Amino acid sequence: MRIGITCYPTYGGSGIVATELGKELADRGHQVHFISYAPPLRLVKAHPNIYFHEVEVRAYPLFDHPPYTLALASKMAEVAEQTGLDLLHCHYAIPHSVSAFLAKSMLLPKRLPVVTTLHGTDITLVGSDRSYLPITKFSIEQSDGVTAVSQFLRDITYSTFGLKREIEVVYNFVNCDLYKPGVNGELRKFYAPSGEKIVIHLSNFRAVKRPTDVVHIFARVRKHLPAVLLMVGDGPERSSAEYTARHLGVETHVHFLGKRDNIEELMGSADLLLLPSENESFGLVALEAMACEVPVVVSRVGGLPEVITDGVEGYLVEALNVEKMAERSLAVLSDENRRREMGANGRASARRRFCTTMIIPQYEDFYHRVLAST
Repeated sequence: MRIGITCYPTYGGSGIVATELGKELADRGHQVHFISYAPPLRLVKAHPNIYFHEVEVRAYPLFDHPPYTLALASKMAEVAEQTGLDLLHCHYAIPHSVSAFLAKSMLLPKRLPVVTTLHGTDITLVGSDRSYLPITKFSIEQSDGVTAVSQFLRDITYSTFGLKREIEVVYNFVNCDLYKPGVNGELRKFYAPSGEKIVIHLSNFRAVKRPTDVVHIFARVRKHLPAVLLMVGDGPERSSAEYTARHLGVETHVHFLGKRDNIEELMGSADLLLLPSENESFGLVALEAMACEVPVVVSRVGGLPEVITDGVEGYLVEALNVEKMAERSLAVLSDENRRREMGANGRASARRRFCTTMIIPQYEDFYHRVLAST
């Protein structure tokens, strides 16, 4: 198949999933065309089946903001016509599926089926700004196929929009051959030269991810055992998290690493992942940790209970409960047998339920069904 993929190329779960999906599809012989304003961050290696098409957005005096949605629609139509795309796969309803609908209309009577994958913020955004509800509902209804990354997200989409169309759950996935147990000795020696426990947090540092809570939890942990914290990623709350580390006197033990490519090496070298988010539609970073045999302490929100069983791969704790998260973190870090057992459970669950070998064929099957029905 010739598949167009549009996503946000930034440091977020949806862009990561879309990029990894494209790479996996390319490895299976499909021709994949990424269409966005910048190359996705994880699209770092050349592949004969992967192409990138840049959406150029020019500023015009008439517009206060560059018309990205229109520029994207034009580029989608152009790429579809020039390369003979079989379908477009949009990650996020707004604005990508709206642009895809315009591109599809522009190409009539030629056929261009559109698949939309809902990741979370594109749906929860409507809850905070109802002005987006009509256009989001329209883009979902006009898509030829719709998937959601968790049952939680599917159910909240139904309740928010009152949809009657089918939404199929296709979980996020992890490459279990890339994300696997294997401590990088040099990394551990650099960040934990005295054998400290390594706690890791990875996100886009938005407020919903609660990065300052991560620092508060870590500060409580350090009162009881030697540990260091790796804060991976970047975003609007980074400065607040850095201030919190200084305010709590743990700044020399907290490493703000910014955006990194070697996520699997950093993750595999950690002893615990912290993810105290206020909401998570799935929690991809938790799955990546599980695949690396790293126990997790996460919020009991959104789709995370579909990924993690409390007390098995780690712990689920009510959101915003910093004290309880610190307590659960200590329970893992202070008991090596428990930590190893939870890590092994996480790896086994990832391999059994969420590996690319299981999930990517589900997308391929979904594509074929959409093509057959349009």
